[in-house]
Amino acid sequence: MTACAMQSRENKLRAIRFERPDIIPMHFGINAACWHHYEQAALLDLMESHDLLFPGFKRPESGVIVPYFGANARASEPYTDPWGCIWHTADDGITGTVHMNPLASWDRFDDYHSPDPAKTDGTYPIDWEKTGAYVKQGRAEGRFIAGGLPHGHTFLRLQDIRGYTNLIMDMADEDARLMKLIDMVSDFNTEYIRRWIDISPDMLSFPEDLGMQVGPMLSPDMFRKFIKPAYQRMMNMARDKGIIVHMHSDGDIRSLADDLVEGGVEVINLQDLVNGIDWIAERFAGRVCVDLDIDRQKITPYGSPADIDALIREEVMRLGTKEGGLMIIYGLYPGVPLENVKALMDAMERYAVL
Repeated sequence: MTACAMQSRENKLRAIRFERPDIIPMHFGINAACWHHYEQAALLDLMESHDLLFPGFKRPESGVIVPYFGANARASEPYTDPWGCIWHTADDGITGTVHMNPLASWDRFDDYHSPDPAKTDGTYPIDWEKTGAYVKQGRAEGRFIAGGLPHGHTFLRLQDIRGYTNLIMDMADEDARLMKLIDMVSDFNTEYIRRWIDISPDMLSFPEDLGMQVGPMLSPDMFRKFIKPAYQRMMNMARDKGIIVHMHSDGDIRSLADDLVEGGVEVINLQDLVNGIDWIAERFAGRVCVDLDIDRQKITPYGSPADIDALIREEVMRLGTKEGGLMIIYGLYPGVPLENVKALMDAMERYAVL
């Protein structure tokens, strides 16, 4: 099986649609901070030696990677996003956290306005002309085209604007001002999604962390009342145009899973161990495509290479079928031993073929 086959548009579509893909789509992401936490040559060696995960990769002639750090992932450079939230990070490449909520008090609400979706996704600037040209080129080259909202588009955006405790209390109090703020955020997101729909991607992603280590960050009842309607509004726009709906959430989202699928999610990207492989298999296998997020808390940083191989093998055996419905993703962050990084890459390539 060629490297291109695993990453091809046709193979991914067949995996999502349960139409017997040739190979399980695997994605190995390397966070930008890794390039100053690891010896670069060692990472480049691993990338070059794993052609299924990094098809056609060639190290730069200089032998040096100069990573790009997002505006909210630059140490010692506080970033004010278009909603007025101020972000800080302590390590280049690691997305920061919001340290100043623009509506920590409702006093400023009357003068508070949403940014312009013609110019920004809500977190970063966007050039729609360049985005459209990129999509057009990708389509001509036969690549799988995915777009969507930035991470933390609705619930987390509201949290960034108001602060977590304020937001949950607003929900408990059913504060009328909260409903107006939700409408403001939802209207912005809807217009942003409409612009993506106009350039016809294969898939739109709605990434937002809803889970904690145990349970979600808001009750299922609060999710259904305040967040789910906004999700459905956006996701229905995509599904009505035949665009695949992808949802990402870190954390334990078991009590929200039915609502997410009912709300329009066709590909669910969730973490393996915090939700449980048995539960994921019981709830989704054969029904909804699982884009499985491989553990970054226990086995990959602290286990042995044999433990890592066993984990990937178990997950493929439990969740993978010849018909499809499984993709696997791993995000590398600093702190994972290099021998474990290699073991994970080896296992992902080894078990990509059922």
